[in-house]
Amino acid sequence: MTVLVTGGAGYIGSHMVLALVEAGESVVVVDNLTTGFSYFLPEGVPLFIGDAGDENLVEGVISAHNVDAIIHFAGSVVVPESMRDPLAYYRNNTMTTRSLLNVAIRCGVRRFIFSSTAAVYGNPDQVPVPEEAPTRPLSPYGSSKLMTEIMLHDVASAHDLQFVVLRYFNVAGADPQARIGLATVGATHLLKIAVEAATGQRAQIEVYGTDYPTPDGSCIRDFIHVSDLAQAHRAALAYLREGGESATLNCGYGRGYSVLETIEAVRRVSGRQFAVKYAPRRPGDIMTMIADTTRIQTTLDWTPQYDDLETIAAHALAWETKLMQERAGSERLAALA
Repeated sequence: MTVLVTGGAGYIGSHMVLALVEAGESVVVVDNLTTGFSYFLPEGVPLFIGDAGDENLVEGVISAHNVDAIIHFAGSVVVPESMRDPLAYYRNNTMTTRSLLNVAIRCGVRRFIFSSTAAVYGNPDQVPVPEEAPTRPLSPYGSSKLMTEIMLHDVASAHDLQFVVLRYFNVAGADPQARIGLATVGATHLLKIAVEAATGQRAQIEVYGTDYPTPDGSCIRDFIHVSDLAQAHRAALAYLREGGESATLNCGYGRGYSVLETIEAVRRVSGRQFAVKYAPRRPGDIMTMIADTTRIQTTLDWTPQYDDLETIAAHALAWETKLMQERAGSERLAALA
């Protein structure tokens, strides 16, 4: 049997594909390469370039490769962008998943793992935030993901489908061997921006809001290493294969770091100083978001391996350094051509 990974050439999806291949799984990828890179995929993994909402394409892939499970990453993930262009997020996230689910049911795929987000909670009433907390998203990004969660519950009630929703907190870092990482130009992830500043690719890093009622005035986030997140998906797949009931689980470490603490961690790891500019708060930003991890720890056979902010920062820095070296090599070759 084969696992279909949508968005499998992207940042998180490619780490998922790598983890599955290393575990001996048969994997096939659908990705439109808007933010993904085909060279991130291990040799021999079939890539179908197209949209995860293209029902004809996906049905053909499922049939040809005997797909029995779908892990769905494809979608848009930038909160400020969703505030500017909400309809794009409802199309790329909600409508695409509706089409994907339609094909899954039609083709008899019974296991579905969905990449959701802690943004569905909005500003939580309690921290750490449990899965049963009220869902009050502050952005179209969070709303589009919550709509998909609702669809999954309804579809599973009507059809033979079991799912796991994984609500990501702040995903960061890169493959510990620096084989893959976050390479999207203009990425908005805090650690990505910080390592770009540390490597001289940015003149400064902006901190949006220093007047929050937190210890240092900046927002607080629960960072999770991308490789640990991939292993959480593997554990979710094993759980469903063993007959587990549908579940919604937070994916974080249950520990929060402020934006300013994160910047200092990058400075320590890199040994470099870089400028910080303080800017006003942004619409849609959440003040404090830390996961209650009780449910995932008791539901899945999953033990994080990289639960340390400086380790996450070091892996992100190593990947960014490799990217810079590769770009410099390409530019030298182009100059010689």
